[in-house]
Amino acid sequence: MRHRLAQLPGVTVQDRGRRLCGIVTFTVDGVPADDVQRQLAAASVNTSVSVVTSARYDLGARNLSSVVRASVHYYNTEEETDLLCATLGSLST
Repeated sequence: MRHRLAQLPGVTVQDRGRRLCGIVTFTVDGVPADDVQRQLAAASVNTSVSVVTSARYDLGARNLSSVVRASVHYYNTEEETDLLCATLGSLST
């Protein structure tokens, strides 16, 4: 998912570190994280938002006020990833 999201114009994957887990965080240029989450929810894509007050050391140090968070699990399908990417593609164009 990270690779696919990174290929979308205007989408920036915000994950850092040598070992990454199934939680994928990202931002969409010019679109507040809350708006991204609401639009994804309208397309039946389940995500959440992490805000700087809950992740001050990480987000604050990078001047990010919030990020969208997608938690990928073993039961997620390729079709669900496709839907996430297609929906984000329409937001970032």
